[in-house]
Amino acid sequence: MDWLLYNVVMVQGVRLNYKGVSVNMFGLPDFDSPKRKTNIPKREYLKSFISDFKKEAPKNLLLIYDIPEGRKKERDWFRRQLKNFDFIMIQKSVWVGPSPLPEEFIVYLKRIGLRKEFQTFKLARSYT
Repeated sequence: MDWLLYNVVMVQGVRLNYKGVSVNMFGLPDFDSPKRKTNIPKREYLKSFISDFKKEAPKNLLLIYDIPEGRKKERDWFRRQLKNFDFIMIQKSVWVGPSPLPEEFIVYLKRIGLRKEFQTFKLARSYT
């Protein structure tokens, strides 16, 4: 009987869902219904980096970035990493800190697609 009701519902083009679960006409879970795509890859956790810079290292690297609002998680992660590297925020997206950025960090930024979102400039004098 369930199979017949399921076919009637599907023939009419109506799929019943309750809280994201396919249900039959009586509101009971219908585990035999076709599944939606479940092979969507999960977002990879962002790697954390530890600073090798000394506290008294000269702050001679200006870093300016513009990471879109849609990538808020990556932007917040990027700010935390700059703090880990002893960078100081001058404005919301303008930071100054010791140079050079670790090569491993740059490679990781390329891999997650953030390398094109920021620009670095070497300062003639250390920022105080």
